[in-house]
Amino acid sequence: MSGLQHPDSRSFEQVADLYERARPGYPEEIVAWLVERLDLRRGRTVLDLGAGTGKLTRALVATGAEVIALEPGDEMRAQLQRAVPEARVLAAGAEAIPLPDDSLDAATAGQSFHWFRLDEAVPEVDRVLRPGAGLGLVWNMRDQDDELQREITELLAPFVPPGREGEGPGVTEFFRREAFAESPLFERFEEREARFAEELDAEMLVGRISSISFVAAAAGEERARLQEALRELAATRGGRVDFRYLTEALVTFSVA
Repeated sequence: MSGLQHPDSRSFEQVADLYERARPGYPEEIVAWLVERLDLRRGRTVLDLGAGTGKLTRALVATGAEVIALEPGDEMRAQLQRAVPEARVLAAGAEAIPLPDDSLDAATAGQSFHWFRLDEAVPEVDRVLRPGAGLGLVWNMRDQDDELQREITELLAPFVPPGREGEGPGVTEFFRREAFAESPLFERFEEREARFAEELDAEMLVGRISSISFVAAAAGEERARLQEALRELAATRGGRVDFRYLTEALVTFSVA
């Protein structure tokens, strides 16, 4: 099981405000599936791991469950507290969760599980979950079946660090195989996919791509060239683009 955590995860701190403004939430059908499978409702307690600015957290709060949001980054956490004041926010990472054993009915991770040191995080999440409790993971990924996204991928190629090459379907399969294959702690994997699109103008397109961790970490001149290329890309489509996503979600359950 991989113990790596990507160092460019810290670059989100540089763009926390942009992340909150430019990143999307998750499709209603995926959120509804997670809520149903994790049995989120009043009287239940759920932990949102690596909550960022609360893109998933706010959907969890809407279920009536008690929501605890875990976020180690100061700037991201400040955005989270403003966006989702109903959640209890903790300054910590998934590798050391400041909660008692067997204290949670469910846990989630939106767009964050791949940043964790998995050999530490997986047993730590299991520790705080009650036996039989569910863990839901979800990712919005740029849909590589779409021509625009393939063009953006080409523009991003010089920025992508080793080990991050390529984006596309299969992230749930990767984590089902790699993160949990050696662990006897979780079982009963279930998966869902959905596609959605948002119409963006040129500046929102620039903002969305600029909020990617490895873009935020790049040198200023390189980012400026990329941003200009994105504006030109939008101009070839009349100044607005359909930004298409493939969302993948996985639910697994702690061994009872």
